[in-house]
Amino acid sequence: MLLEKDYDYLSVLKKALTDDMLDKLLRINDPSLHRWIADIITVAQPASVYLITSKEDFEYVRRKAIQNKEEIPSKHPNHTVHFDGPHDIARDRKNTRILYPGGKEIPFINTLDREKGLAEIKEIVPGMMKGREMFVGFYCFGPKRSPFTMHAVQVTDSAYVAHNENLLYRLCYDEFVEKAPNLHYARFLHATGEKDEHGWVKNIDKRRIYIDLVDYTVYSLNTQYGGNTIGLKKPMFRLCIYKGSLEGWLCEHMFIAGVRGPGDRITYFTGAFPAGCGKTSTTFTADTIVGDDLAIIRPFEGEPRAVNPEKGMFGIIDGVNPKDDPELYSVLTNPNYEIIFSNVLLTRDGEVWWNGKEGEPRPGINYAGEWRPGKKDENGNEIPPSHPNARFTIQLEYLKRLDPRYNDPYGVPVSAMIFGGRDPDTWVPVEEAYDWVHGIVTKAAALESQKTAAVLGKAGKLEFNPFAILDFLPISVGEFIKLHLEFPNKVEKLPRIFGVNYFLKDENGNYIADKIDKRVWLKWMELRVHDEVDALHTPTGLIPIYNDLVELFRKHLGKEYSEKRYEKEFATRVPQHLAKIERIIEIYRSIPDTPKEVFDVLIEQKRRLKEAQSRWGNIVSPFKYDRR
Repeated sequence: MLLEKDYDYLSVLKKALTDDMLDKLLRINDPSLHRWIADIITVAQPASVYLITSKEDFEYVRRKAIQNKEEIPSKHPNHTVHFDGPHDIARDRKNTRILYPGGKEIPFINTLDREKGLAEIKEIVPGMMKGREMFVGFYCFGPKRSPFTMHAVQVTDSAYVAHNENLLYRLCYDEFVEKAPNLHYARFLHATGEKDEHGWVKNIDKRRIYIDLVDYTVYSLNTQYGGNTIGLKKPMFRLCIYKGSLEGWLCEHMFIAGVRGPGDRITYFTGAFPAGCGKTSTTFTADTIVGDDLAIIRPFEGEPRAVNPEKGMFGIIDGVNPKDDPELYSVLTNPNYEIIFSNVLLTRDGEVWWNGKEGEPRPGINYAGEWRPGKKDENGNEIPPSHPNARFTIQLEYLKRLDPRYNDPYGVPVSAMIFGGRDPDTWVPVEEAYDWVHGIVTKAAALESQKTAAVLGKAGKLEFNPFAILDFLPISVGEFIKLHLEFPNKVEKLPRIFGVNYFLKDENGNYIADKIDKRVWLKWMELRVHDEVDALHTPTGLIPIYNDLVELFRKHLGKEYSEKRYEKEFATRVPQHLAKIERIIEIYRSIPDTPKEVFDVLIEQKRRLKEAQSRWGNIVSPFKYDRR
């Protein structure tokens, strides 16, 4: 509560809302919601309030984003561009806190005493919305009328944020009206704060993204960047993980996609990758797309089923090009589709440009202000025309390969899970775990990746990022692993687990694989799920047989695949694996609630690697291994 005292909150609502808006709010039979909205109005002091309850409201929000200069139209009327400013352009790890009563300390999780955090919020919020319109939207986090779905209310003074919510999530005002007061929902309060002459957030030192697990409420203040402010994106994801941990189901940082196999069958995969590590490109390499980023996975009729909580994409645009990403590129360059671009280059003649787009960048404006080729920042570093974390927001319905079941309230069956990151020298391109526990420990819990531009800080550094979810965990890593280790008790058929690595480099520092090669890795995994190809048994998992890859490369890419390349890609680099195991064990020793199985599995893997090393040396050719 922003206000502890009792007061006549209905009179506040009657004064602040038009009759039409008040009627819409009161149709939701939930006095606690009414009181919360009144508290925000009283403290943040918006000039007006607008409720988003139907698709007719979408155009109003879009128009306001342009009028408020939060979005700039490009030469194509349906395309708009938003800029966050150079200091507010990625997720803020430091100031994103999970509020726990008593300030519970959890390794790797940024927590804060709940009472202290809420006191900070109460100091910052007063007057933050003065002179601005406050938008209130009602959304589903998942398909409508689905047992998988969560619900949420977004309050924001940013038409840009509301515009994103409208494109990314299903509007669910009708469910609030039907189910209140018996509807459990999350609440999001976003206030942009004071802006400078560029329209950028001024008080960066007071940027706060606080997640209150007690009230299922998230406060996002003094920031504009979508990963911090679009409530149903990563803030809601944290609440979803928390709720799943209490109820025994999984909320994952995963795409959901279908891979076509023999006889035109569709096998559904989920996949977890840190931002900028090939997640979106893998999604588009698949044959059908359910979702590109998040997955709610629950037991249903004895099998794990997954739904995409979103109906749109807030994706990284850097590097998207017509050769490697033809479908996505065609969507992003279609003038008829409604698209929000953020932190790209907008040229003086109204053209949107990003790294990967055809043509050369021309003078214009970008996330750092006026831009021209060769422009440098205050430290003498050249400013790229489009930021590496530049984004696009689109609706999934624009995709040609959108799976017909993407709106299925009971989800799609999950046959396999993929985990991958940026790894220059250790993991092979594709490898199957021996079983569920081995996969959860060695592929998911042991995931490391080089940092990318999606978070503030230095890119390129190798980071521990279990399940590609560390930034979003509201619970301990140990508890999250335990949740997965107990999941087999809830289903009759478990997904296979695979590790992938698209970033393996040769002795000269060059990537060995082409971007398009991931199609072959997907096709091999699909066949493995159905036990239609054999595999080689290595100390770290099961890898493809050379002849199977030769056939798959010819069939799906029309390429030859040499023995030399196979040996280079699928060799076991024993010293690197052993070093990795030592790093991971050391990390988990610092996490008190790490399940014993983690250490058991890693120590056994270390034993197998040592045995291979003593038999064959530091680099073990895949041709040494036996079939399984």
